[in-house]
Amino acid sequence: MKIVIIGAGTLGERLADALLGGGNEVTIVDKDEAILQKLDARMDIMTVVANAKSVELLKELHVEVFDALIAVTDDDEKNIFIASFAKRLGCPMVIARAHDPEHVDQVELICSAFDINHLVSPDMACANEIFKYLTEKYGLEGGRIRADGIEILEFDAEKMPELCDKQLKETSSLLPNMLIGAISRQGSMIIPNGNTSIAKDDKIYLIGAQNDVEKIHKRVGSLKDNTEIERVMIAGGGKTGYFLAKKLAAIHKNVRIIETDRQRCEYLSEKLDGVLVINGDATDINLLIEENLERMDAFVATTGSDEENLLLSLMAKQHGVEDVVAKMEKGAYTKLTESLGVTMAISPVDMTIYSILSKLKGEGQTVFTKMIQGQAEFSEIKIEKSMPIAGQTLRDIDIPDGVLITAVVRDGKTIIPNGFTELQPDDKVVILSLLSSVPMLEALIKTTK
Repeated sequence: MKIVIIGAGTLGERLADALLGGGNEVTIVDKDEAILQKLDARMDIMTVVANAKSVELLKELHVEVFDALIAVTDDDEKNIFIASFAKRLGCPMVIARAHDPEHVDQVELICSAFDINHLVSPDMACANEIFKYLTEKYGLEGGRIRADGIEILEFDAEKMPELCDKQLKETSSLLPNMLIGAISRQGSMIIPNGNTSIAKDDKIYLIGAQNDVEKIHKRVGSLKDNTEIERVMIAGGGKTGYFLAKKLAAIHKNVRIIETDRQRCEYLSEKLDGVLVINGDATDINLLIEENLERMDAFVATTGSDEENLLLSLMAKQHGVEDVVAKMEKGAYTKLTESLGVTMAISPVDMTIYSILSKLKGEGQTVFTKMIQGQAEFSEIKIEKSMPIAGQTLRDIDIPDGVLITAVVRDGKTIIPNGFTELQPDDKVVILSLLSSVPMLEALIKTTK
């Protein structure tokens, strides 16, 4: 695809990387020449130094010949107008990023009025995943997915004690014709290998034929639809904290937000019914204790600083809070979450890129896709002759880190693959990928003309 990105900030840069990984042709437009020069030196892209809000510029770019335009500047109105102008000039797919609640609360109206295909909100996407985790605790509705004879089952490892403290390569006799595709451990999704050991507090994602997995399901039991969570403390009254508090208050949970900016507190108090807004520094442990930190069922750190979110998570865990969620803007810190006891870590950038790539990909060869815990994706792909992986065995495919081919459905039969399994046209393949690895996965499954 030929794609133009408006805005060369963190999201624009990461998005360009992702699109290039999928073999797309990318152009980036931004007013900052220095930033574009750095990107141009590192990536195989076209760069244009200009203000893309100008209709004349969009005409000069011949935006109508692009397959998609994605506006991801820090200005909501600018993104909306640019996307709308591009659509009217003939670009078939336009996507805009929006932050402000006033825009996010009117997504359908804005998309309809401005003829925009997709309005993406990193803050709302994060809030939705955190809300789902806190209220359901499980990544799959009802704990499982069924499709094309395959079942994916989610359960706590302690439900099968014989798995605990064993490496995956030692569990084949306990799970015949099945595969542990992923493990959720203290806030991090892990794509395991044969040497990965299973801990009793792990959450297991098991894949196999429905009949085989159903036997395990009968052993581990059904999952609750909801948890008993009642009290939630949110550190940081920014947009993610706002959206999350609003959703929790709507189902009558006891929510309190701690925010340092007094003016922001006034806004939150005015907009959020049934939410206690506290003006203070969330890193002040005395304040947290005064606000009953130790009685909270969950603590969510959504400040604008990864370092502060990590510190706050550690403090909450040390004071006995069971569920601790941290928003992480920088991938460099995500590995620290496990040692700090974070139960869920979520990246707005990864979430946004995933959302945009999903829209660009459309239905196509994808049979189904399901995000789990805001960090990974299960998808079922139909293999086509023109894909790079068609006709190859798994051992001959350069499968990127963070990606696992978990099952193959061929002629109605489910195969748990090994290195000698060849992927054939018309096979349906279930793939598990960390969101950070989805761009590299795109290169494997892209079709060529």
